[in-house]
Amino acid sequence: MKTALLFAGQGSQVVGMGRDLCELSAGARQTFALANEVLGRDLRQICFTGPEPLLTQTDNAQPGIFVTSLACLAALRERVPGLEYQATAGLSLGEFTALAAAGVLGFEDALRTVQARGRFMQEACEATNGGMASVMGMEEGPLAEVCREADVDLANLNCPGQIVISGAKDKIGKAVELAKVRGAKRAISLQVAGAYHSRLMADAQAKLAVELAGVALQPATKVVVHNVTARPAGNPSEIKDLLIRQVTSSVRWSDSIQWLIAQGFTRFIELGPGNVLSGLMRRIDSSVTMLNVSDGASLEAAVAKLS
Repeated sequence: MKTALLFAGQGSQVVGMGRDLCELSAGARQTFALANEVLGRDLRQICFTGPEPLLTQTDNAQPGIFVTSLACLAALRERVPGLEYQATAGLSLGEFTALAAAGVLGFEDALRTVQARGRFMQEACEATNGGMASVMGMEEGPLAEVCREADVDLANLNCPGQIVISGAKDKIGKAVELAKVRGAKRAISLQVAGAYHSRLMADAQAKLAVELAGVALQPATKVVVHNVTARPAGNPSEIKDLLIRQVTSSVRWSDSIQWLIAQGFTRFIELGPGNVLSGLMRRIDSSVTMLNVSDGASLEAAVAKLS
């Protein structure tokens, strides 16, 4: 059975994430302790106790989700020492976690880069008046035409029938109305800080390019599927280019999962707070085996199935 690890992106954060895992797992505790040491601040406390507005800030949420996700992996490896996986993938921020889990990015470099990425995106949000909307029941082609007319961007192609669009807030409103007229089953504006994965993140993209220039990448030990292409990359230079492009490009999540399934992957393990990716998997292909590790209870359930 070929296994792939999946890592969620921003929006999955929840106050208390990682806390009970740290009570159960030395590996999880060490992951959070190292994160605090690397960042020189108490990220663990923000994840464990919030408050929610502080945790939700992009420059806290992104490193917090990254660390919690790798703490989940550390806890699972403790309980299942023979755990083997052949591929990783992550949605948006989760792509950095996937690269760390595949040995491409070292933990410290990845964490510092993720914190910087969060700060850059927060700054871009504050400098623009952006928004996002979720559109259900509309195919990519017709919705892309709506986006062209409204002058916004396709942001997240999550699963069949669910696409998120992104852009200037007033233009998102126009796109929502157009989508409804063109046959979308539902189109609703989302409560987000800004227009992620759109051209309004161009300033964050430029800053991330400078940040990544000083980061060393190692050859991948696993297949890593990238958001922009829904395919693996060929070399470290291409990986950096894809990470930079991802900031303003569409996240092709559904295509990424379908590619993995076409390569013979039949077991997927979501690691990190929440279970958003497990829900998307049910819409993409419900025939595969889907496990989730987000807390102590889900860890026990996953270990029982893997054993």
